[in-house]
Amino acid sequence: MWSNLPLFPEQASTVAGSVDALYMFLVLVSAFFSVLIFGLLLYFAIRYRRRSEAERPVAIYGDLRLEFLWIVIPLGLTMVMFVWGAKVFFHISTPPTEAIEISAVGKQWMWKFQHPSGNREINELHVPVGRAVKLTMSSEDVLHDFYVPAFRVKMDVLPGRFTTAWFEATKTGSFHLFCAEYCGTVHAGMIGQVIVMPPADYERWLSGDGAGETMAETGAKLFEQLGCHTCHSGQPDARGPSLTGIFGRAVTLQDGSRVQVDENYLRESILTPNAKVVEGYRPIMPTFQGQISEAGLMQIVAYLRLLSGREGSMN
Repeated sequence: MWSNLPLFPEQASTVAGSVDALYMFLVLVSAFFSVLIFGLLLYFAIRYRRRSEAERPVAIYGDLRLEFLWIVIPLGLTMVMFVWGAKVFFHISTPPTEAIEISAVGKQWMWKFQHPSGNREINELHVPVGRAVKLTMSSEDVLHDFYVPAFRVKMDVLPGRFTTAWFEATKTGSFHLFCAEYCGTVHAGMIGQVIVMPPADYERWLSGDGAGETMAETGAKLFEQLGCHTCHSGQPDARGPSLTGIFGRAVTLQDGSRVQVDENYLRESILTPNAKVVEGYRPIMPTFQGQISEAGLMQIVAYLRLLSGREGSMN
């Protein structure tokens, strides 16, 4: 509906319509009250202006009906905004379980993507139309922001942790991708495109020349190269906990607290292993800070998800 307005990007995702409807409601409410307030100020300034030095205004002791109206009406409007906004927020913050999972790494000044099948891209992201896509994102240097106006998707990409965003494209074509956070002297050049394809074309693209090792397979090799298997062997006398089936579970730490094993927990355990040590094990794991890239971290996480039987969600 609103995509034909000047300066409005087209709507090309399942959430674009709901985001635009909420935005227009907020704009219209703000415009209405701005006109009302300034109009009343102008009217009162003219209607109740002092006409002589001797004039004394009549005392006003209030009107309960008026007090009730200007409490209830703003309260009702703000509650509508809150409930509507919360509904949209939770929807765009909760990726569908069947979403295709793609890793994205921001770097001055480019976007690097890797599909579960192993296909890699720079400043281009191929996705199928009508299928939810979840992005797990991180930065190799400074704060970036993944922004696709046509999808109404915008999420900070942070150094030091993973963030996620998702979308489901409703139109085929090429759509602009920007970094929406100033990230350095070539910030304006950190642009790309999301290419939305029919599902059959996307499958053919995946099986083309760009296909290689899957993310999980690459992660398994890194797991071996870094010697992780020597401590996390799953044997009774192993120096580290078994990682088979660990993803998505809650584990007990040395201080007695419990933590959910997700992407950020695994990332922290690789780079800062002594921050959260599992109960029953000593803090002897070395840090791999500076020895593994952000893409490598995502590949190891993909492998650990495979060990936990979560590989279905990666395809």
